Amino acid sequence: MRRRDWLGLASAGLVSLPLAGCGLDLTASSKDYLTIYGARPEAINEGVIAAFEEAHPEWRGKVRILTMGAQDVLARVGAEKARPQADVWWGGTQQQFDQAVADELLEPAPRDVVRRVPEEFRGQDDLWLGEMRVVLVMVYNPEMLSPEQAPQDWDDLVTSTFRGDILIRDVAASGTMRSIYCAMIWREAGAGGDPGPGYDWLRRLDANTKAYTANPNDLYLRVHRQEAAVTVWNLQDTLVQADLGMSMRPVIPASGSPMVTDGVGKIRNGPNPRGADAFLRFLMSPDIQQLLADDFYQYPTLPLQRTPRWLEELDVKEMTVDWDEINRHQDDWFAYWAENIQNQG
Repeated sequence: MRRRDWLGLASAGLVSLPLAGCGLDLTASSKDYLTIYGARPEAINEGVIAAFEEAHPEWRGKVRILTMGAQDVLARVGAEKARPQADVWWGGTQQQFDQAVADELLEPAPRDVVRRVPEEFRGQDDLWLGEMRVVLVMVYNPEMLSPEQAPQDWDDLVTSTFRGDILIRDVAASGTMRSIYCAMIWREAGAGGDPGPGYDWLRRLDANTKAYTANPNDLYLRVHRQEAAVTVWNLQDTLVQADLGMSMRPVIPASGSPMVTDGVGKIRNGPNPRGADAFLRFLMSPDIQQLLADDFYQYPTLPLQRTPRWLEELDVKEMTVDWDEINRHQDDWFAYWAENIQNQG
């Protein structure tokens, strides 16, 4: 099944409940449904679920997905710990899944699924699995800027050239944005680990930021409508949106892109563990992972049968980032940013 077929299935309504808001009532007959909290792009969510239902007719009409930011997923799963309402958490950073492990929110996937994932991309005690790697990049509207006018490296974003010409996804709710901001603080901190220079960098970015958008779709649309020329986001979503007609082009930063592991996990004591296992086997199968890499620009963690052409042509210099160190400090860093930097530029 190629990408156009996936999108055709989704647009034809074969996905049960591809909802983008948080108003879904998950309390009624939860055991009769497979419920997924997802932070992946909606086009991918809908395509994968449509393909899953096609491959598993017994689940047709019984899959529900609630799409939200990964940080919102973590908060929601934590709030529901005493009475879990979902079975699978699909899409979130290593830092967020590690926090879920610490809070005892996850349980192991089937061993045959775990064995497919290289050990370096598994969480503690194999309680979550890295499904892909996320390349964090800068993005510009090619109808507003030429490739030469677009920012070439992270520090270009905090120059006067882009004053009032940057849109940023709401940071608090987004795993992607939290990862970018943490990487910038860590990069500026140096050997002494002082976050002050990183805060100064984010203060200058805030001064250049026109608005913080409520969700990814709002970000894509407003960049496409030329409300601002530049944003920061991840490579996969940017390329998918460009294929869907959005005026967005990625820039691989000259000094390097932070890369984070994006994962999937089985929610502890979820109402439908059998459905969760079936979905995880499907999602992490070689054919689906190959298709996601070929058609949806997924940077793989699992060995593939063949390397996609786009990946062969990709020249990414990875920024060295200590995510474990970031994980120890990120809550304090974001509390400071929200209180002292956001919207004060």
